[in-house]
Amino acid sequence: MVAETKYGKNFITTPKPDLQYPSFRQEEVDRSDKGQASFLYLDNEILKGAFYVECMWFWPGSGFWPNQLIQAHTHDFDEVLCWFGTNPDDPHDLGGEIEIWMDDEKHTMTKSFMVFIPKGVKHAPVTIKRLDRPVLHFSVGPGKMYR
Repeated sequence: MVAETKYGKNFITTPKPDLQYPSFRQEEVDRSDKGQASFLYLDNEILKGAFYVECMWFWPGSGFWPNQLIQAHTHDFDEVLCWFGTNPDDPHDLGGEIEIWMDDEKHTMTKSFMVFIPKGVKHAPVTIKRLDRPVLHFSVGPGKMYR
C-alpha cells in the first residue's frame, strides 16, 4: 500500500498476508513453483468497505497442468471471473484451454473471456487443461469476503 496520504491505503500492491482459502479452493496463496501465484488481493479485511477482488498469474512449463483449480461451489454474491491471454499480437487468444462448469454445463474456453456468475449458481470445477503462455486471471464479487 502507498502510505502517508489520505487515499494511500486504497492502493493495493501486495497479496493478502496469511490468506486462507475456503475448502473448495485447492490452491495456496503462492504456488509459483507450481505455475501460479496470487499477487494482488482485496477484501473488507484489507480495506474496510472493500469487496472481494483477486488477481493471479498462471504460467506454462511447470508440469502442473492439467490440473483442477476449484471444486464446485456457490456464493451468496454475484461473481465475475476473467481469464486473459498474453499474446500481444492477438489478445483474444487465451494461449491455453480452460474448462469451467456452470450448473451442469461444461464450457471449454480457448479465447480470453469473462463470465458472470449470478449468486447461488453452482460453478466449477475450473480446470486448466493446457497452457502455452502466461495467463492472467482476475475475479471480483461484491461480497465483502470470499466465502
